[in-house]
Amino acid sequence: MQVKSFHHLVFTLHRYIGLAVGLIAIIVGLTGSLLVFHSEIDNFDRQRRIGTIAPQGEMLLVEVILNTVKKTYADQPDAPIQRIYLPSKPNEPMNVILKTKQNEWTENYVNPYTGAIIGNNLKPSFIQKSYDILYPLHYALLGGDWGYKFVGTIGFLMSFMSITGIILWPGWRRLISGFKIKWNAHPKRINFDVHKVAGVITAVFLIFAFFTGFCWSFSEFVNPTIYALTFSKQQTEPVSVPIAGKSPLGLTQQLKTAQAALPTGELRRIYFPTKPEEALNVAFKLPQETEDYGQSSVYLDQYSGKVLRVDSSLQVSLGDRILNSFTPLHYGTFWGLPTRIFYIFVGLAPLILFITGFVMWRYRYRAKPVVSRTIEIEISQSGRN
Repeated sequence: MQVKSFHHLVFTLHRYIGLAVGLIAIIVGLTGSLLVFHSEIDNFDRQRRIGTIAPQGEMLLVEVILNTVKKTYADQPDAPIQRIYLPSKPNEPMNVILKTKQNEWTENYVNPYTGAIIGNNLKPSFIQKSYDILYPLHYALLGGDWGYKFVGTIGFLMSFMSITGIILWPGWRRLISGFKIKWNAHPKRINFDVHKVAGVITAVFLIFAFFTGFCWSFSEFVNPTIYALTFSKQQTEPVSVPIAGKSPLGLTQQLKTAQAALPTGELRRIYFPTKPEEALNVAFKLPQETEDYGQSSVYLDQYSGKVLRVDSSLQVSLGDRILNSFTPLHYGTFWGLPTRIFYIFVGLAPLILFITGFVMWRYRYRAKPVVSRTIEIEISQSGRN
């Protein structure tokens, strides 16, 4: 295929796929921008409602706090503990989550120094209600499983769009022109310049965000493919072996075993088994990890306390390292605060690119032939100006 034919094919695909998926990409991008600092906003909203905790020496054992919460639900002895979030800062509460008769997800904020419950089953605030809509709108367009797959497909197409945009960028001919905007030119030229500059600045990061979203939506196909291509072995799900007449071990003992398996890790979360054959999952953050809650875990047999599996983010296969990289790439946390701020603008990029692209498309079919031809020549020469 000749270079001109290839360029025309790429240009055609870029244009019409962009027109087809642009509006959906705008929704996904804008909601993504609003979710970048969700954790900080949620913490602010929580502190506003339950106050800030004053550190008072050592934190209580997790099992002590857990028993305190269970007493609060003495009328529901079978209400299962789902998970516990440990505080990441000294002035934050511990969050114990149960499944109760009233609610599938009942949060209990506990002072980790006194064991006092300072907020439980709180009525959702306006901010929480807003995010309860934003999250499913972002990843599924409020469409459940079908919406989840649909957004994943849009993510794949947007990744392809970004790649074709990089190929079409005129800066490959002359670097300076690729970042130049002629504000005093014809509106079509201005739109073209804004489109090319905004596109090339955000293209790689749009690929990060949209392609990882696609991979999560189709993880049942993507994950085995990544493991196969990297010659990595996919870990089997750890299983507890129930012992007749024996209850699960105490949490304090289990946590000591887990900590010994990852001695440098900082305890972040505890996921409790929902079935007798499931394992207890204790999650840690290692000093080298940048994610707030870490990406390392220890799986324990809930009856014998045997370590079934240790997932250290520093000692995983290439396939697991690739899969673990999806989270920082998608949320923009890989370079800390600067990239998180930049990702707000990355989320705005689909809106800017769609508007400028649509304007150029309209000019192509509505402008007078002579004027259109003149502008086309001007744009084609942009790499040389």
